[in-house]
Amino acid sequence: MGPQRIVCLTEEPTETLYALGEQHRIVGISGFTVRPAIARKEKPKVSAFTSAKIGEILKLQPDFVIGFSDIQADIAAELIRHGVEVWISNHRSVDGILDYIRRLGAMVGAAERAIAYADELQRGLDAIADAAARLPRRPKVYFEEWDDPLITGIRWVSELVRIAGGDDVFPERATESLAKGRILANGDEVVARAPDIVLGSWCGKKFRPEKVAARPGWETVPAVRGGWLHEIKSPAILQPGPAALTDGVREIAAVVQAWARGDDPRTVSADRTRG
Repeated sequence: MGPQRIVCLTEEPTETLYALGEQHRIVGISGFTVRPAIARKEKPKVSAFTSAKIGEILKLQPDFVIGFSDIQADIAAELIRHGVEVWISNHRSVDGILDYIRRLGAMVGAAERAIAYADELQRGLDAIADAAARLPRRPKVYFEEWDDPLITGIRWVSELVRIAGGDDVFPERATESLAKGRILANGDEVVARAPDIVLGSWCGKKFRPEKVAARPGWETVPAVRGGWLHEIKSPAILQPGPAALTDGVREIAAVVQAWARGDDPRTVSADRTRG
């Protein structure tokens, strides 16, 4: 039967359990959860990302709590001291996300559905990669996760950029598991790598392309000269779950394909806004 009262400290377990039809097990979610939208209406919000309402979680009498990464280690430790079983996943790659979905499904007795769902997501990625293979050219892409300090994209983002037809300009940074390993000393590092596209996803605040374009020395960057500065909303790409493998990668692919065709970048922005 598996756990019956699950608290999800991040969005990806919530989205996955809903996708598998196991949402009845969820008794609490992260306040940052936006996918699926119905979860915010149905489930109490008991945590942020780096903090949680421990007392409120305990009142829910969870038999399982799911979190993500070292950043939630203190929350996990506090709950464990109260006798709660906690699973902190630490997956950082596309394959890791797919395996996470399979493992979570197995934990709640939905192993076959989880395998089928992961396979469906993989087919979607394969289709995007096939389309990317037919592009006439590949752009160099700088993905910015934060602006002060500058933080480059995490591994699954770098991999999705490649699947979508681009080449991450900081692939060596993407392999760093902790954010501090992806901090750039200054913007000169980006200028030197001359990206054709800049994708921004500033977690928790709106990406400001005009501020990026105004950075000292960045007027020489091809992406700035061509106007290829685009936002990917953080819920679509910075959660290591289904969102990144669907909407997130599709948004990246749309920008990459438009660049490869030589479209007007302002048109791409308008199209994505309408969508």
